[in-house]
Amino acid sequence: MSDLSRYVVATDGACKGNPGPTGWAWVGEDGHWAAGSLPEGTNNIGELLGLLHAIEDHADVAQLIVQADSKYAIDTYEKWMDGHRRRGWKTSTGAPTKNVDILEQLIVARDARAAAGLPPVVLEHVRGHRGHVLNEWADERAVRASEHAAQGKTSAWSSLGGLHPQLDVSAAPSKKR
Repeated sequence: MSDLSRYVVATDGACKGNPGPTGWAWVGEDGHWAAGSLPEGTNNIGELLGLLHAIEDHADVAQLIVQADSKYAIDTYEKWMDGHRRRGWKTSTGAPTKNVDILEQLIVARDARAAAGLPPVVLEHVRGHRGHVLNEWADERAVRASEHAAQGKTSAWSSLGGLHPQLDVSAAPSKKR
């Protein structure tokens, strides 16, 4: 994907129970995708991991636009994570910051883009489950991953290496499962 100068990707997370089996996913405008599962997590963990993997998997894309239905993930990346780190991984109220391991990875991914001379990732909020095709596909992949996680399996899948086919993102996924 190194030949791309602009790329749009949607991210999502899913959790069966909260906490419970968790899935994350990203789906790109060209149908490439990645997803993963954790036997135990939260919806917020799924949302953050979808964002993290979207950024890491597109580290060489000059203008990366990430669309997410999670204001939590967007605000964490754009507004909160640096403050949490400055305060020794405490929130503004002094409580311990959750998901520090993922936040540290997000900071590394963001700083690597800056060190490579790339502009910041552009985050756009989209309304989930409202007919946004890429978001619907990201949700479908994240839910599938959370179902896999319910079997006690930690896994990750991606179309980038050619092992899994790209998705046809010209229409939303079928509601049948």
